[in-house]
Amino acid sequence: MDPLLILIAFVFGFAVYRVGLPPLVGYLIAGFVLQALGIQSSENLETVADMGVMLLLFTIGLKLKLKTLARPEIWAGASIHMLVTVLVFGAAIFGLAMAGFSAFDGLDFKLSLLVAFALSFSSTVFAVKALEDRGEMSSLHGRVSIGILIMQDIFAVLFLTFSTGKIPSPWSIALVGGLIAARPLLIAMLNRVGHRELLLLFSIFLALGLVAAGFDYVRLKPDLGALFIGVLLAGHPKADEMSDALLSIKDLFLVGFFLTIGLAGAPTFQSIGIAIILAVVVVFKMGLFFLLLSRFKLRARTSTLATLSLANYSEFGLLVATIGVRNNWIGPEWLITIAIALSISFIVASPLNTAAHRIYERFSKRLLPFESKTRLPDDQPLDPGHAEIAVFGLGRIGTAAYDDMRDRYGEIVIGIDFDNEVVAKHQQAGRNVIAGDANDNDFWERAVAGGANVKIRMVILAMPDHTANMNAVAELTRRQYAGHIAATALFDDEAEELRQAGAHAAYNIYAEAGYGFAEHVCQVLGDGTACER
Repeated sequence: MDPLLILIAFVFGFAVYRVGLPPLVGYLIAGFVLQALGIQSSENLETVADMGVMLLLFTIGLKLKLKTLARPEIWAGASIHMLVTVLVFGAAIFGLAMAGFSAFDGLDFKLSLLVAFALSFSSTVFAVKALEDRGEMSSLHGRVSIGILIMQDIFAVLFLTFSTGKIPSPWSIALVGGLIAARPLLIAMLNRVGHRELLLLFSIFLALGLVAAGFDYVRLKPDLGALFIGVLLAGHPKADEMSDALLSIKDLFLVGFFLTIGLAGAPTFQSIGIAIILAVVVVFKMGLFFLLLSRFKLRARTSTLATLSLANYSEFGLLVATIGVRNNWIGPEWLITIAIALSISFIVASPLNTAAHRIYERFSKRLLPFESKTRLPDDQPLDPGHAEIAVFGLGRIGTAAYDDMRDRYGEIVIGIDFDNEVVAKHQQAGRNVIAGDANDNDFWERAVAGGANVKIRMVILAMPDHTANMNAVAELTRRQYAGHIAATALFDDEAEELRQAGAHAAYNIYAEAGYGFAEHVCQVLGDGTACER
């Protein structure tokens, strides 16, 4: 990319980041500024943008678990929400066009539905960032949010594939079948490429090279190929490592995508006005998400937190609008309008997600009546029974802490983790572990208040994410929790931050591991004289 583009993208991305907004809002603004300066998009920038989208879809595919999508609240929830949103928004847009509003000139009912389809998506980039910031990617509401977003992404990729007007080649079936048959070979290669640059190069080769070129050759969208190969490799032990290796490159290339949106045209007062209206009607999308998720037997808390992470418009909406503009279905002003609406929705959704747990706590009494009488087995209210010591996070550190405390205190110790697969594994091993969340307001409302059978006097926070541990300490401190709080950290400054937030004890797990290792060495050396000072 041109150095000027990089400089302006960095300046605006950094500026919005410093005020707590996603940097991509700054990249969109940077595109508008560059367009105002007379700079136009180039073929190189378009190529970078396309590569960013393909890498995004590839990494989404790597995290896709088909059994997760099979849950009714995900596949049916996403499908019903998109259908209702498209019909309601489409009818409203077409009504405004029929009423003679100049901004909607030329939009028949089909094109109104196209614009509504672009507005029906929620942002994968935003939701992932918001969940990561709160350390809740593996929580139930996090998994529901990501599942819904993946369903939406699949709808978007299918649209992008068939919007070209090209009929897929008969060889497309052979290509898909061949890739499925070649999965063992790809797995064998993945097992042998090691780590670092070879793994990164292999990942790029798959996402942007072999499969993308093959799908393009049989007249299928290369984006679909990137998603498909990611799904084929999902579940492999190196899938997360591949995703992490591509993270920086993907984010860099996506900067090019957001710049091309801003460079598509200058915003007008009319487009800004329509964008503000569109930002307001996000409330409809939020209400519909909450209603659907609660009808699918999710708790009010889970439905609320998932809804807040989906309360925005999406970069995939921009992709849909881009296709519409390229095919001359809609005017370029709609691409600009949706880009502005996207930016406004991010600006509003950022503080909402930061305060997500406090928002639920404040409105819980009004939201609880929407819960169904029966709830999903993995979304029951957290009930630790007679336990007095709770260990949150059953990774290696948490499991060791649980086992030691269990040996010391017996049946009053319970383990809590928000990953159902982890919970099932520990239950099979005979541990008293339940599915739950350290930031569950409903649980702490009972625990701190000393409700029946709930008298937690010690909380051990061993979650691998520092943000999750900090949020839990802050929640307990805010509720004036009278018990003891211990937490783990990876670095000394994180341990100090936990202590300042209210933890009575915070341990650097690396330092503690080193101390334990030294003690073990001295014991193994026999009489211990080798370790005498």
